Amino acid sequence: MNVKDKIVLVTGAAQGIGQALCVRFQAEGARRVIVSDRNASGAEAVARQIGGLAIPCDVTQADEVAAMVAKVHAEIGSIDLYCSNAGIIEPDPDFHNAASASEASWARSWAVNVMGHVYAARAVLPSMIARRQGGILNTVSAAGLLSQIGSATYSTTKHAALGFTEHLAIAHRDDNIHVAALCPQGVDTAMTRGASAKEPALLDGLLSPEAVADSVITGLAERHFLILPHPQVLSYVRHKAADTDRWIGGMAKLRRNSKG
Repeated sequence: MNVKDKIVLVTGAAQGIGQALCVRFQAEGARRVIVSDRNASGAEAVARQIGGLAIPCDVTQADEVAAMVAKVHAEIGSIDLYCSNAGIIEPDPDFHNAASASEASWARSWAVNVMGHVYAARAVLPSMIARRQGGILNTVSAAGLLSQIGSATYSTTKHAALGFTEHLAIAHRDDNIHVAALCPQGVDTAMTRGASAKEPALLDGLLSPEAVADSVITGLAERHFLILPHPQVLSYVRHKAADTDRWIGGMAKLRRNSKG
């Protein structure tokens, strides 16, 4: 998928990967970039930077997502690419107890990291199916393919997000809708700042959001399902599938070392 002359919407776009995607899509010649974030002032700032349109939205609220999509369709045109990028991470309160996260933490993570994608697809699919064209890019994380040491809520919801994204890709391939999962490891965003140098997700290097946006442009153009800004992730997935017991042992060692 080429974004030139396309209408693109990005959530979680006030900073980090979302902001970098907006800037890159504009540079690639997108017809209009819609900058969406719960942080209205942050979204406005990015929109001013690129000449886009800011629409505040809480992706955990189905009615807000539906209203945002309806507004774009009515006032600008059909969305060609919806980038469901908003996400959160909350560490286990007790690193030594993988079930220590509260019900509220589970609910927040599920609402943003999973249902945000569900509400997005629910809102944009009817138009894309009718037009037999469009794209959905869900920011998942390498944690959805592997795991996240120190956060059961993040690891679990990112696995669920990948499962939903795979389901979309399978179900709507014949509708000519390109569905992709963006799965980076460490990226220099607010989510990783202050993390320990021993954090396993950072061991393969910390990419800039702009580098991730580069990978997205390439992955969309080549119609990949998995977009892996850190290419090492593919080898880790293969090792996990080939010998899961050994892989779990290796992850347990990484966990010990991360607090060592």
